[in-house]
Amino acid sequence: MIGFGELGIPESGEVINGWLWYRVHPSARGGSLEKEIFAWGEQRMREVGLERGVRVQLRCHVRDDKPYYITVAESCGFRADRYFLTMERSLAEPIPEPQFPPGFTLRQASHQDAEAWVEMYNQTFIDHWNHHDITVEPVKYSLTTPNYKPELDLVAVAPDGTFAGFCYCAIHPEDNDRTGRKEGWIGILGTRRGFRKMGLARAMLLSGMQQLKAAGMDTAKLGVDTQNPNNASQLYESVGFRKLYSSISYVKDV
Repeated sequence: MIGFGELGIPESGEVINGWLWYRVHPSARGGSLEKEIFAWGEQRMREVGLERGVRVQLRCHVRDDKPYYITVAESCGFRADRYFLTMERSLAEPIPEPQFPPGFTLRQASHQDAEAWVEMYNQTFIDHWNHHDITVEPVKYSLTTPNYKPELDLVAVAPDGTFAGFCYCAIHPEDNDRTGRKEGWIGILGTRRGFRKMGLARAMLLSGMQQLKAAGMDTAKLGVDTQNPNNASQLYESVGFRKLYSSISYVKDV
């Protein structure tokens, strides 16, 4: 194998953004393979546009310290339109104790919570960039995957029983085996609209970090949109996260 391309295509949306992930072996770079992969992605998204009768775009993420991939994207007619940070924090440093608002409780999510979790997720991120509602079926499937750990799937419950906030963490054993590191990810962190500015996001973040440390991880990592409407990067910095690298979202109308 000298290269591959993979597309992630949302199920719905006024504009469908297909995300292209690809890699080409260093020995095969610089020829036509990269452009063939991008052309395949563009053609598939055109088919999606015709099938669904909507506008479509093709997107790809590129690290700002990978000039080869930047050159490929720009040579294929893509433009940069959004920037993201990957941040990390040592779990060897003290983790402050989470402080929840009075009456709020922290617990693990369960299979029975899938519908309530999905509804909370969609309400939480509806005002975020490039949001697409998710459905229950893929969430239920994710709960059956080998690397899913219930103790890393946390929800904050309001006094009236409403799911108000959540922190979903992930550990990728294969990546850690390959790198020789013990890293975990704050995969999804959010506070439902109507429950913000109460300290829930900070409490959930700290709880997730505690769980990653309890699972034997040395480092916590996360990704954040630099234009996050709730200034999430300031929260992360306040508990010790620091920038590791930046990523650029490239887009092309197809």
